[in-house]
Amino acid sequence: MRALLPLLRTSWAWPVGAAAAASARLLRGASAGPGPRRTMALYRTEERGQPHSPDYRLFFKNVAGHYISPFHDIPLKVDSEEENGIPTKRARNDEYENVFNMVVEVPRWTNAKMEFSATLDVKIATKEPLNPIKQDVKDGKLRYVANIFPHKGYIWNYGALPQTWEDPHRKDKSTDCCGDNDPIDVCEIGSKVLSRGEVVHVKILGVLALIDQGETDWKLIAINVNDPEASKFHDIEDVKKYKPGYLEATLNWFRFYKIPEGKPENQFAFNGEFKNKAFALEVIKSAHECWRALLMDKCDGGAINCTNVQVCDSPFHCSQEEARSLVESVSFSLNKGSNEEDQVWHFLGK
Repeated sequence: MRALLPLLRTSWAWPVGAAAAASARLLRGASAGPGPRRTMALYRTEERGQPHSPDYRLFFKNVAGHYISPFHDIPLKVDSEEENGIPTKRARNDEYENVFNMVVEVPRWTNAKMEFSATLDVKIATKEPLNPIKQDVKDGKLRYVANIFPHKGYIWNYGALPQTWEDPHRKDKSTDCCGDNDPIDVCEIGSKVLSRGEVVHVKILGVLALIDQGETDWKLIAINVNDPEASKFHDIEDVKKYKPGYLEATLNWFRFYKIPEGKPENQFAFNGEFKNKAFALEVIKSAHECWRALLMDKCDGGAINCTNVQVCDSPFHCSQEEARSLVESVSFSLNKGSNEEDQVWHFLGK
């Protein structure tokens, strides 16, 4: 048993969503007396297998310790006014409708391509029960994004909005391309380097439409609402004003990141123009509707695994006991991961 201890690790994420208010009712009074108030985490993660190995998985649990799907069971919107009785830090009250939950898959400056994906590329592993985060694998090899001068790895905290899905059978009217079969990606531009598996509240500022092999792959631009500078940011123009050069760097990062693999430059809809918050919110609304149809078995989800614990009216709903059995059935190796991150800097000629 001692040999398995390093392979089963847990970490906590701060509370989000309506469940935080429910947990608060259970927790009030537990920390009476002087001194700072402590909040109890709503979500925690549990690692199985070694990082940088094909069988590594990062599973999610709720505050009660029950396994959940980060893709299906974490709500898209932040619904509660308080977290454990403490008002959340928001820039303006009228922006409440613009606050969403983001699941962090890749911390800034890292290279491992960790995602929950609905495709056979395997990324939040949407093909697997309860959709744990895993490292993307291609041709039997773990994937890492290249370091392209002057950047190191991902230049934002990268993740996805839960309860969204870009339907590969539905053509987007604005891009004339179908979706990429994934949750919507998020580039969080705040000052803090976040941790894999964190669930954070973000304000949506805008969106970029990457066209990847003929599919629409939306990239939301967002900022953690608890970032020290969050109150300055309300729309995409504020990114240009307060973080000059960041959007240009983002466009170039997505344009060139596959070139070291021998692939051509990526293309974009709208000539690479970043669309504003209002446009982005419509994209999110559409993707959430597609996800809802997916969970209700009203569209072709292909290989996506829709097993969930908390969407009770879904035909794919399972019990807590069934969820635990699914996780415990996952096999993993005792072998140490390779940790072969790409530490080479690539200089692209003009």
